[in-house]
Amino acid sequence: MLAGKRILLIIGGGIAAYKSLELIRRLQDKGATVTPVLTRAGEQFVTPLSVSALAGCKVFRDLFDLTDEAEMGHIELSRSADLIVVAPATADLMAKMANGLANDLASTLLLATDTDVLAAPAMNVRMWEHPATQRNLNRLKSDGIRFIGPNEGGMACGEFGAGRMSEPAEIVAAVETALSGGALAGKRVLVTSGPTHEPIDPVRYIANRSSGAQGAAMAAALRDLGAHVVFVTGPADVPPPAGVEVKTVETAQQMLAAVQSSLPVDAGVFAAAVADWRMASASDKKLKKSRDGLPVLEFAENPDILKTVSQMTEGRPALVVGFAAETDDVVAHAMAKRIRKGCDWIVANDVSPATGIMGGSENAVVLISDAGAEDWPRLGKDEVARRLAARMAEALGGRG
Repeated sequence: MLAGKRILLIIGGGIAAYKSLELIRRLQDKGATVTPVLTRAGEQFVTPLSVSALAGCKVFRDLFDLTDEAEMGHIELSRSADLIVVAPATADLMAKMANGLANDLASTLLLATDTDVLAAPAMNVRMWEHPATQRNLNRLKSDGIRFIGPNEGGMACGEFGAGRMSEPAEIVAAVETALSGGALAGKRVLVTSGPTHEPIDPVRYIANRSSGAQGAAMAAALRDLGAHVVFVTGPADVPPPAGVEVKTVETAQQMLAAVQSSLPVDAGVFAAAVADWRMASASDKKLKKSRDGLPVLEFAENPDILKTVSQMTEGRPALVVGFAAETDDVVAHAMAKRIRKGCDWIVANDVSPATGIMGGSENAVVLISDAGAEDWPRLGKDEVARRLAARMAEALGGRG
């Protein structure tokens, strides 16, 4: 699959740089040509000689090497590859990428390129979890940078957690996906996300605590597998990812209309936390306190978007995935919901306050299908999205 492909491999300065040597070999075994760029920090962990010997070519190291600039300038080098891989992508390299710095060869190549970039982060768990790194990660994702990992596990520093660079075999698989057009290339997928706001009057509304993080992560993961993603989102805290078709709505009725106008699609992922009720008649003026007592609010039931799409008689998506946010008897309620709605899969999670999942960065889900209930470990929402997107690709006959 990688025969004839040209990979520009940027090796950052971290202990995981030793894995880059195996990565070079594995990419070559797949038929790729690897051009290595070694940062000054990277030289502290692997030598230019070892990298050059494995790659079978010169290692590029210095931005101001006039011979290199005459033979192959950094602009040409950055654009001559089919894919740029950054492994390890250290916290420093990610910060430079996110903020547009260009003070060495690696960062200049990354700023000058119009080639897709795949980054494999590797760093101490505290560095990975630091708000600055997470801000940089989100910015890079919104810029269209692809990511693989990091994995969880023991680290050279003696700590345990997220921050281990993905294994070379995992990175090679991600490279293949990036260069193959993706396992969902040619597929059109609808994703709903965020809460809905149902007006009470011009200044008040009914809502919930959904941040939209899981829906946005799903849209990004499906996009990364090559799908054309239609992203219908309520007023979420998390912004839509780059590279998807965005339709913004406020109410459940507006969301249903946006969903129906987006059909047909190959698959639908209904991650939005749609309000079950709306005001039967919202006031066009702000409700005032009165000596006559509290106002009486009359509710009406909102449209059931998941059920509407799941039970379509014509043009139903081949795969309909719903989400079930529960606070008790999670699996039982979700199984009943799947039957009641008529969807293919339900992704169930416990959103009781003690879990911290609603509005948080992690999720612990149970995937419910005809095959039964499959418990997943507690993971970051991005990782949940990647796993679910890969399952969808398999179900839709993709290559992932």
